[in-house]
Amino acid sequence: MRDNGYMGNDVDLDELAAETKNFSGAEIEGLVKSATSFAFNRQVDVSTGLKVKEGGIKVQRQDFLNALREIKPAFGFDNDDFENCMRNGIISFGPKVDHLIGTGKLFVQQVRNSDRTPLVSVLIEGPAGCGKTAIAAKLATESGYPYVKLISPEQLVGYSEVGKCSRITKIFEDAYKSPLSCIVIDNMERLLDYVRIGPRFSNLVLQTLLVFLKREPSKGRRLLIFATTSNKRVLEDMEFMDCFNAVLNVPQITNADEFKKVLRELRTFSSEETLEHVAHSFHGQISVKKLIMIAEMAKQGEPESMSERFISILQESTLNDTTQSI
Repeated sequence: MRDNGYMGNDVDLDELAAETKNFSGAEIEGLVKSATSFAFNRQVDVSTGLKVKEGGIKVQRQDFLNALREIKPAFGFDNDDFENCMRNGIISFGPKVDHLIGTGKLFVQQVRNSDRTPLVSVLIEGPAGCGKTAIAAKLATESGYPYVKLISPEQLVGYSEVGKCSRITKIFEDAYKSPLSCIVIDNMERLLDYVRIGPRFSNLVLQTLLVFLKREPSKGRRLLIFATTSNKRVLEDMEFMDCFNAVLNVPQITNADEFKKVLRELRTFSSEETLEHVAHSFHGQISVKKLIMIAEMAKQGEPESMSERFISILQESTLNDTTQSI
C-alpha cells in the first residue's frame, strides 16, 4: 500500500505491528480491508454522485485506529471484558493497597524473567466489594503479556458443566501456545456453583481447575494465574489452597483517613469541612465498592442536604451489615 501510494504519511507500521499482536494473517487482512473502507467513506463525495474527492484515496492512521476498534483477534487480549472489571478504576486509599499492587507487579516480572518458575498462581482474596477483581484485571492488563484472558461466572451463564469445562480448557490450551500468558479466574466459588445450602458445587469444574492450576506449560512458555475469591474457607475445604504460590489479601476501609481519601478521589463533597463532618460518622469498616455506591446514592436529591443524606445511608448500611453478622 505504501509503495503504491495508498497509505498516508502519518501511518507508523511499527505502531500497527505493536497493536496487532496475536492477529492471524486473515485477521490482519481484515484489518486492512476495514481501514480501507473507513478511508473510502471519508474520501467519497456524495454530493457529486459518489465520486472520489480530489487527491484520491489514502488510508490514514485514524482509519487504522478505527479498524482496530472493529477487528479483534480471536487469540489474545479482549479489552472489553477487563474494562467492565475496572469501571470505577483503582482507588488507592492506603499503603496496604499500594503494597498489594506492588507485590502483584513483582509476580508479573517474576514470570517474565525467571526460568525457574514458568507457572505462578496467585489467589487474591477479601470480602465482597473490596476491589479484588479490579486489582486482578489491572495487573493482567498492564502486564504487557501477549495473551491475557478472563474466566468469570458471567461469561459462563447458561453453560452446562461440560460446556464450562470445555471453555476453561480452551482458554488454558490457547495460553500454552503463547510465550507469555496471564489468566484471571474471577469469583472462583461462584464459578464452581458453590452454594451454602446443601452444600452443592460442580465437581467436574473443580477437577478441571485443579488440573490446570498445577499444570506447568511446556518449555519456553510461561503462565501467570490470578484467581479471586470472597470465601477462602470454601477453597480450603475443596483443597484448592495448595495450588497457589501466594495469597494476597485485599483490605477494607478501616479508618477515617482512608474513608476521606476515597471520597476526595470521588469528589463527593466540595468542601473539606463537610468531608470532615461526614467522616466523623464512620465507624468500623466498609468495602470501597459499597462506599462508592453510598456516595452515588447521596448525590441523588437536593444538594443542600447531601451530607446528611450520606450519613443516613451510611448508618443504615452499617446497621444492616451488623445485623447480618449477628
